[in-house]
Amino acid sequence: MPAATREERLILWIAIIASFVAFLDGTVVNVALPAIVDDLGGGLTTQQWTVDAYLLTLGAFILVAGSISDSFGRIRVLRWGLVGFAVTSLLIAAAPTAPILIVARLLQGIAGALLVPSSLALITSTFRGAAQARAIGTWTGITSAAMVVGPLIGGLLVDLATWRLAFFINVVPIGAALWLLTRLSTRDVRTPDARVDFVGAALCVVGLGGIVLALIEQPNLGWTSPLVWACGLVGAIAFAAFVWRQTRTAAPMLPLSLFSVRNFAWGNLATWLIYGALSLNGFAIAVYLQEHAGVTATAAGLATVPVTIILMLGSSAVGTWAGRLGPRLFMTLGPLTMALGAALMMLVQAEFNYWWQLLPGVMVFGVGLTLTVSPLTSAILGSIEPARAGVASATNNAVSRVAGLIAIAGIAAIVGGELDLAGFHRAMAATALAMAAGGLVSWIGIRNAPATTADAHSPV
Repeated sequence: MPAATREERLILWIAIIASFVAFLDGTVVNVALPAIVDDLGGGLTTQQWTVDAYLLTLGAFILVAGSISDSFGRIRVLRWGLVGFAVTSLLIAAAPTAPILIVARLLQGIAGALLVPSSLALITSTFRGAAQARAIGTWTGITSAAMVVGPLIGGLLVDLATWRLAFFINVVPIGAALWLLTRLSTRDVRTPDARVDFVGAALCVVGLGGIVLALIEQPNLGWTSPLVWACGLVGAIAFAAFVWRQTRTAAPMLPLSLFSVRNFAWGNLATWLIYGALSLNGFAIAVYLQEHAGVTATAAGLATVPVTIILMLGSSAVGTWAGRLGPRLFMTLGPLTMALGAALMMLVQAEFNYWWQLLPGVMVFGVGLTLTVSPLTSAILGSIEPARAGVASATNNAVSRVAGLIAIAGIAAIVGGELDLAGFHRAMAATALAMAAGGLVSWIGIRNAPATTADAHSPV
């Protein structure tokens, strides 16, 4: 079979670098959370909002971004996202107070919403069949390097200088991606009848924001507080109105018809469980190790690097295997393996020893994640026709981000109000249960696509 063309390779690298920026930011934030609180104050609530402010607008606007991507062109929207992400990263680095930082994180989430869906849409509209699975595997493996670079550089900057410098590292990959975009000769792909539902976006933001505010403030104020129950009620009503609107508008930002496709519907349910558990796990490890186990920001960031190394080394191969054998087996065994890894992390004790208490679980968790990510993405996006790749990618990304949003918002209830040793154990138990549920859902719902006799594109 002929090798991938120059244009195909260029598209893949643009998608990889653009997504790298968003993933890099996520790893830096977790490592920097204790230092941010030491500088700006606010305790666990500030830590939750620092993560959730970004996830709130990301989860809401990522759906609009899918429509914008289809309407205005994926390449153009990608460029907008890169520039916006650079500007908001600088605002975060300069924030003098926690509220200003949180506002900047809200704006950064909007910019981030323009990146990952457009990146994956470029891949899914360029590659099909086994070549698509291979491309997504390559994308997964290389973008996972952000989870190595982020904790290492971010932790060193926090320990040796200031957490503020950690947010400047986004500028380097952003510059590289913008330069590669100038080398691309492919014309932008647009959907003529695509429309942007800004009313739906507003309902989604209010709905998610109200629910998250209630979950974060409930441990501090109690359910009887007017602020808590009123925000929760308004959020629930607004989100219900958002879902209702999607059944009535001519151009929904979340086409519910997508969920009539079996692998798309069940795959997104698995995504909700798996990515919610991933967010909970990463937050709990980064904060507990620094605040209670007494390790440095760099050491806390490096604690889960083995997961990323395994993911980087294995994702491309797993993507190829899933392209040949189908995703169902991998999507079942992967989350179950991660459940075992999370359970092993409960070996952590007050007298902390990384090598015997945390590393075994981290290694097992990494194997499970590697078995899961590429097949999960391929199963979901490969089940939707290329013409709707943008909105399908946006929907799946929104599900994963909102799952993380809710998991972090509810962490105080999960851990019992404080991320001490007992709270850490409860967080790992919750992670294990959610992962096991994700594996069961995948086995029940996912079906392997019929084998084809030829692929439109060769492996990348």
